Amino acid sequence: MENSTVVVTGAGGAIGGALTEAFADDGATVFAGVHSDEGQFDDRDGVEAMRVDARDEFDVEYLMEDAAGTGEIDLVVPCAGVFHGDPGEQRLAEEGYAAFDDEYRTNARGVFVAVKEALPHLADDARVLVPSGSITQDAKPGYGGYAVSKAAAEAVARQFAAEIEQAVGVVDPGVVASDLTGGQGRDPADVVGLFRWAATALGTDDLDGERVGLAEWKRATR
Repeated sequence: MENSTVVVTGAGGAIGGALTEAFADDGATVFAGVHSDEGQFDDRDGVEAMRVDARDEFDVEYLMEDAAGTGEIDLVVPCAGVFHGDPGEQRLAEEGYAAFDDEYRTNARGVFVAVKEALPHLADDARVLVPSGSITQDAKPGYGGYAVSKAAAEAVARQFAAEIEQAVGVVDPGVVASDLTGGQGRDPADVVGLFRWAATALGTDDLDGERVGLAEWKRATR
């Protein structure tokens, strides 16, 4: 990651924040899109934080242009996500239209916006890592529009993988403790290595259009 340029949207969240810190520690310059600027990265070397609504293409366009001011972008991680319900309790049929629309706009359209606006600035060997979860593969009751929107985000990733030269893959870190999970799950710091591996060591053919998770990472690094 030394001297690379990384963009993370949703950098104020659990996974986004952990990755921003880790990539900066690895020597990258990280352009961190945060929904509300609370000074999280004010004293952090290697991090340029900007208030960005990940649903807004004009905000994201500005973020990508700012990142490209230092050269081409090497890595994009669209981490912005919302869930307007309680995990395991939000039935799809009972979800409000506004909540469903916002989950889709943030979780699925947000990935589309991030990749689309980054594309003119991506290095030829750049990578895009789209965080996701098992709920997209193994439907369970109580995850409502969140599950639907994350499945759509994976579809966006696969379509970009089929159409652009750069590698686009889905990364599943399992359940990570965050506001979205009610604090349940792994410490975000424990899954940083998975994303580092997907960003640097994983072969392009094994990432592009594919879905990788903890099992693949552990097999490759044990």
